[in-house]
Amino acid sequence: MTAAGDHYMARLDEALRFLREHDDFLIVSHVQPDGDAISSTIAVRWLLDRMGKRSLMINEGRVPPRLGFLPHAGEIVNFSERKPDRRFRAVVAVDCADFSRIGLVRELFDEPYELLNIDHHPTNDAFGAVNLLRHDAAATAEILFDLIERAGLAIDADAATVIYTGLLTDTGGFRYSNTSPTVMAAASKLLTAGVDAWQLADRLLERMTMPQLRLLQRGLARLEFTDDGRVGWLYIEPKDLEETGASAEDLEGLVNYARNIDGVEVGLLFKGLEDGTVKVSLRSAGSADVASIAQRFGGGGHIRAAGCRLAMPLDKAMRLVVDTVRRSLESAP
Repeated sequence: MTAAGDHYMARLDEALRFLREHDDFLIVSHVQPDGDAISSTIAVRWLLDRMGKRSLMINEGRVPPRLGFLPHAGEIVNFSERKPDRRFRAVVAVDCADFSRIGLVRELFDEPYELLNIDHHPTNDAFGAVNLLRHDAAATAEILFDLIERAGLAIDADAATVIYTGLLTDTGGFRYSNTSPTVMAAASKLLTAGVDAWQLADRLLERMTMPQLRLLQRGLARLEFTDDGRVGWLYIEPKDLEETGASAEDLEGLVNYARNIDGVEVGLLFKGLEDGTVKVSLRSAGSADVASIAQRFGGGGHIRAAGCRLAMPLDKAMRLVVDTVRRSLESAP
């Protein structure tokens, strides 16, 4: 095993020690959770159950409806609707690129708390007392797969389903550049454990609700490009969600329509929010490092997928970010 491999095994062992040393855990992922966040939350719960530990799964908002079918997804508490009347000193945060992504749930942390930070984002700043980070992992769920294997536990169909879901969604159906041999090896083991792969792919990648379709129609009607065609962007206003009946979760994947056009190197989605801020999703079709661009605006993420939030009007945010991306591409080697 390489030195890097030895270091990662040591981090897995340190994480397992953290889980063994405590008995009562709060498990949280990031605000507006996606497939990897929800899957990783449930995978940690599964692991803690096998270790005889108590835990509560919680998030600032609701579980996206399309993920509600996952085992135990209905047990994840929506903090915005129900706040537990107790605090926790042992916390496991999954798929949070930085501490702020935990959101308001941090109100439940009881000082002095200890936090295990499990994540795969390269921009993660190791905000935990214990940090299990693997920046080349396709998803946080892939790290949870490693952790469960390191614990010597046999993965059952429920655990396999949630971990496979995290891999499936964060690799775009095993199509993105983060689809590595280790991802496919893990997927193979998960299939053997009982994953119904075609049904997951159909439910998570193929199906679309009517509100999603109406939102997509609005977004595509606004698709624009720079003169050289290297940057494409579209935007969604708060009223669009209300008028189409769509939810914030229905925005997932919309940015790819800008990125997937031939010649486009960076695709952008601008989402105007009710509080007057603008959330920006950035996707790279090639070598452009959108994480570094997002970091200029206080965001972060991966080289090919990143995000940030700007406190300014939508039209100003679009001009600023598009111009920044354009100049970044022009100055790149």
